[in-house]
Amino acid sequence: MSSSRHMCKTALSIALGLGLMAAFPAAHAANNDGSVSGHTRAGAVVTVTNPETGLTRTVTADGNGNYRFAFLPVGRYTISASQDGQAVAPARNVTVALGTTTSVNLGSVEATDLSTISVTGSVLPVIDVSSTESATIVSRADLVRLPVDQNVSSVALLAPGVVRGAAGFGGISFGGSSVAENAFYVNGLNVTDFYNRNGFSEAPFAFYDQFQVKTGGYSVEFGRTTGGVVNAVARSGTNEFHAGTEITMEPGNWHSVAHDRYTADGRRYLTASRDTQSLIKTNVWASGPIVKDKLFFFAMYEARGSSPRNTDDPGKIMTVNGAHTGFWGGTIDWNITDRNTLSLMAFSDKNQNTGDVYDYDFDSNTLGTRTNRVFSDTGGRNWALTWTSYLTNDLSMKLMYGRNEREAFTRSQLDISCNYINPSDAFLALHDPGTNIGCTNSSTVRERNDTRKQYRADFEWTLGDHLVRFGYDHENDTSISNQFYAGPGALYYNLQAAAAGSTLENGGVMPAGYDAYVRARRYEIGGTFTTLNAAWYVEDNWQLTPNFVLNLGVRNDSFDNQDAEGRSYIKMDRQIAPRLGFSWDMKGDGSTKLFGNLGRYYLPVANVINIKQAGGLLDERTYYAFDGWETKELNGVQYVVPRLGPQVGSVDTSQGDGSVGDLRSEVDKNMDPVYQDEAIVGFQQMLDPSWSWGVSATYRKLHNAIDDMDITATAQCGENGSIGWVMANPGKNVTVWGDTNCDGEADGYVNVDTSKEGWAMYDAAGNYLGQRGWVKPKRTYTALEFQLDRAWDEKWSFNASYVLAWNRGNAEGPVNSDTNFDDTGRTENFDNPWVNLGGNGFLPNDHRHELKLRGTYALTPHWQLGANMDLQSGGPITGFGAGNPYDAKVYHSYYICVENCGSPNSEDRVYVHSARGAYGRMPWTYTVDASLSYILPFDGGGALRVKLAVYNLLNQQRTVRVDQDLQTSVGEDQVTHQPFFNSTFRQPIGFQSPRFTQLTVAVDF
Repeated sequence: MSSSRHMCKTALSIALGLGLMAAFPAAHAANNDGSVSGHTRAGAVVTVTNPETGLTRTVTADGNGNYRFAFLPVGRYTISASQDGQAVAPARNVTVALGTTTSVNLGSVEATDLSTISVTGSVLPVIDVSSTESATIVSRADLVRLPVDQNVSSVALLAPGVVRGAAGFGGISFGGSSVAENAFYVNGLNVTDFYNRNGFSEAPFAFYDQFQVKTGGYSVEFGRTTGGVVNAVARSGTNEFHAGTEITMEPGNWHSVAHDRYTADGRRYLTASRDTQSLIKTNVWASGPIVKDKLFFFAMYEARGSSPRNTDDPGKIMTVNGAHTGFWGGTIDWNITDRNTLSLMAFSDKNQNTGDVYDYDFDSNTLGTRTNRVFSDTGGRNWALTWTSYLTNDLSMKLMYGRNEREAFTRSQLDISCNYINPSDAFLALHDPGTNIGCTNSSTVRERNDTRKQYRADFEWTLGDHLVRFGYDHENDTSISNQFYAGPGALYYNLQAAAAGSTLENGGVMPAGYDAYVRARRYEIGGTFTTLNAAWYVEDNWQLTPNFVLNLGVRNDSFDNQDAEGRSYIKMDRQIAPRLGFSWDMKGDGSTKLFGNLGRYYLPVANVINIKQAGGLLDERTYYAFDGWETKELNGVQYVVPRLGPQVGSVDTSQGDGSVGDLRSEVDKNMDPVYQDEAIVGFQQMLDPSWSWGVSATYRKLHNAIDDMDITATAQCGENGSIGWVMANPGKNVTVWGDTNCDGEADGYVNVDTSKEGWAMYDAAGNYLGQRGWVKPKRTYTALEFQLDRAWDEKWSFNASYVLAWNRGNAEGPVNSDTNFDDTGRTENFDNPWVNLGGNGFLPNDHRHELKLRGTYALTPHWQLGANMDLQSGGPITGFGAGNPYDAKVYHSYYICVENCGSPNSEDRVYVHSARGAYGRMPWTYTVDASLSYILPFDGGGALRVKLAVYNLLNQQRTVRVDQDLQTSVGEDQVTHQPFFNSTFRQPIGFQSPRFTQLTVAVDF
């Protein structure tokens, strides 16, 4: 080989390996390590060694020259092959990345095979023809070069098709799914919030070594998700002692001022300009050998000081927060023998925050008397112990046991004496008192402790042309919960505008002379509840030809949600999830690949369902006309509370009366699980030594929903067969314990075809009109994804992705961003048939266009510029109504009353359909982040790194969420007789976060 040709191939392998590892990673490795496989001479002895830890493994190539090392910890290795004491090929350096397989051929093929080209003895993952996943790998080194905020969600948002959630409760959405459908892992430990599924336990950012963001096509060891997977691995120690410290500063005056928001008539409805944020984190760490080549440690501690100050929306209360909590994390790795390793990972994200609440004067920007103190405890301790054993040349095993803890405990000093009062903007437009409303900004006393106990076993067995992977995992997820509203009577007061004569949600009619009402809500729940999740899986990666791999897998999930007595509340098993994929190395040299994947994925039921549906929930709602303000005083501060006028309608306990009924009458006996089918086809190609590109198409379809439905009639007994709230599949047959002979007593199972029956319709006079059924839930996601990548070569790197997507249906998923409702699995979508009737269209997470750009440029060997941009089109805007043209029910709907809305006869009211997305879209948003880094290497190793990062450089504060309630009740103006509309419809209520600057100074030795 000529020198020039060798150098060209050297550069090609370095550049493409780095770039494609990030843009198009390989698959078929476990969820906290990687693998190496390849081809050499038949019968050759292949040895892989990690020079940093001394870990050494040896296998013998089979009769066809194939070899594989499974379950290798991420890191840098040396690989060599010999036969009869003679080297088959020069030794090479290999990089093993998280969740990937690196291909290395040793002395058995021509050097034109791009997957085996030597990089002056080094090999990095290129295109692995066994991969059928859609995933993005982000390493700690990548994050050092880029302006990425220090949290896991920001890392996930680098991947194509991942967007921020559309609701106030946050989260991230993968491929059109809701924010409550994702899974998060650290070193194989599932740290996903199982109570509401919107969130996860998060270690200090400096704890992580690599991330793998899976957006589709993930293999069978991953389940319990219909969204995406974020898979992370922690840092670990080596044979050399290293230590360092990192200080991150975000002073308050480095945050741009958020904009206050005003109505058209000049009234300030959202105060944000006096909010301030301040953060400082000091992280110290050390790593090294306890016993050289055998036992290693990594340990870190992070002291964090945070002191945000936040006003309430009217700008009359200021909360001064303070959190000064220490976070820690560590790993211990023991190479017991060359065939057995033991690893321990542990971290704590426990946090305590104290918020001092003050009376506040916006005009003079002065604090008054401290009125309250709010305490919040969150997080917990997490750990996982993993034993890896290489049983034979061809069979490897990994066993893991771990524990994940999450606490959520909120209380305040005024929980006994003060109720929380929440006025809507439309209400304040009519009755703004100009002073403090209520005496507390803490609404709920909430104490919950969630504990996950997890164990799993994973195996990998090479049988000729077949790589067989199989395993089992089990989780015991327990929630201990107690929750109620603060204040006398444990009541929460909502204040809403409504015209006289309007019909409210409980069927009551607003009396004459009033234009607003008060809803007094009492809400209490508690107990200990457990869910058992288990699954087994098996997968065969079959090398049909040297260039074509067929992936055949199946996963079988089971879920058992239990009540406080340990009885099965929702139990589903035999959830068979097949996975089929292929990968074709089109040129036979690893440079061009066509791949595809078909898969089914199941979603478990969140623990919040056990608690609120099987735990004796009390949800009591009483409506009163608003009769003005009453002035009171506490600790020298005046405030007002609403005077309650005449009660409007009856007390509504339809959502829960505090009792635990017969579980047979609360859950469909033959309920089907929620699952999603997914199809992906893609193409990847290396263009030259620096550039690569890819394109893929994705289609996802969600099947079923599990949600609460109010079944008030049956085919057998009509309106006399009311069953009540049932967890079931809307729009499908429901089998539930009920009244079979119409004598008013539940005595057997009844079948209700909820596609055409189950809801008793009544007119305003209470006359029975017949039955109606529910529409079936629908959700699809169709996307084209394009990626272009330029690998980092110590000078510059670049990555671009564009996604053209359509997210359609009538159900977002187990949460509802339209109404900001995050009780997972208990959305309003199927409470009655009218909530979802006519609701098919573009869903909240539908962003037609999304362009992401990121890259780094080295100005000199010491100075680097980094940039990250996200440009996306806005989500749809819908005008939601309250009534419907079929009966007198007023709640939430896609129908708007336009005539005779004040008529006492519901049949006289005229409605029009208000289609999903009929009121246009939110504006386009773009966010540009930039960084300038200085790197000074030290003689003998280590470096000083200083990075100044500016997030949202252009300080865009565009609208990302608006009020979508066009009508909140059904009524009309008493003078003009025009329909009553919500005066704050389409009023902006959510915005991009203002610009802020972050300085990170790190010293490593």
